[in-house]
Amino acid sequence: MNKLLTTTVVSFALTCLSTVALAAAPIKIGGLFAVTGPASFLGEPERNSAQMVVDEINKAGGVKGRLLELISYDTGGDASKAVQLANKLTKNDHVVAVVGPSTTGDAMAVIPIFEKAGVPLVSCAAGIKITDPVKKWVFKTAQNDSLAVARIYEQLKKEKKNKIALLTVSDAFGSSGREQLKGQASHYGIEIVTDETYAPKDTDMTAQLTKIRGSQAQAVICWGTNPGPAVVARNAKQLGLTLPLYMSHGVSSKKFIELAGDAAEGVRLPSGKVLVAELLPKSDRQKAALLAYIRDYKNHFKAEGDHFGGHAWDAVMLVKNAIEKGGDTPAGIRSQLEATRGFAGIGGVFNFSAIDHAGLTKDAFVLVEVKNKNWTLVK
Repeated sequence: MNKLLTTTVVSFALTCLSTVALAAAPIKIGGLFAVTGPASFLGEPERNSAQMVVDEINKAGGVKGRLLELISYDTGGDASKAVQLANKLTKNDHVVAVVGPSTTGDAMAVIPIFEKAGVPLVSCAAGIKITDPVKKWVFKTAQNDSLAVARIYEQLKKEKKNKIALLTVSDAFGSSGREQLKGQASHYGIEIVTDETYAPKDTDMTAQLTKIRGSQAQAVICWGTNPGPAVVARNAKQLGLTLPLYMSHGVSSKKFIELAGDAAEGVRLPSGKVLVAELLPKSDRQKAALLAYIRDYKNHFKAEGDHFGGHAWDAVMLVKNAIEKGGDTPAGIRSQLEATRGFAGIGGVFNFSAIDHAGLTKDAFVLVEVKNKNWTLVK
């Protein structure tokens, strides 16, 4: 074989190998997000962030030379629909991992499906019961409500306020928060003097707040997701209630300020650091990732990246890192997720283990307050 022919054959072979590599099937990752419905303020930024990260990973060459494909479905915040879509992801789409869902109710409903299928789920919802007790195939990126409660109680103890009123929504997220609020109170020397609830679709909480106003409460803690907490803030202002008003991390975005209007002023809540990223010291391990996420989200969607979208950013990046280290099988991804240490993401610095599939401490939270229609750090 002459030299020219040899060179031609080698070049052709290399071209064929390159073509095969480029044509390799993409790695399929599932997504379950409440893009529509009452929880859309969670699901839309999560879906957007997940797709944004996948696009950026692919633009940079994918993972081990293979592209990622996000197969994303809208649950509408409906647990029954979430179950149907979870089955579709595992049985029809053959995904190797799933990020989401957006709400605690959806997450609890789909967990049995992924546990049975042996597909890792990285939830974007906050309820502690999602990963406590530990489930083999389930992880989460949203900070536990137990950590959020601890952050609020530490602040109240610091301010010597030991009599509080609770106002929690009667859904999975609210019930989980209420359980934590009641369970941790004695540890901080706090007495719950009034314990009120409201339904997810209620549009007026004046009656509950009137009871609270007549109690010995020194502060109010409202636990829920939009729009209910915004209604509570407006009703409290209308009643002239001057007690400090704390919310959960379930309203940690600009959307709450938009919904509550002037009544948002002075409201405090525990939040991931993304809302106040620019105010963090340079030494903060998350700051670089936070600022990059905010910049990228604004470039892509002409809006501010928030606490909730950050959960999906973390989930996709954790799966991507796991694939790089453990391959693209569900078992390999699960194993590497559990071995993740020191991942500085949007929600915090994650350290998973065999006994901890939430991976965060209370340091993942900062306390923020609404001032002049914006979030500020409480120091």
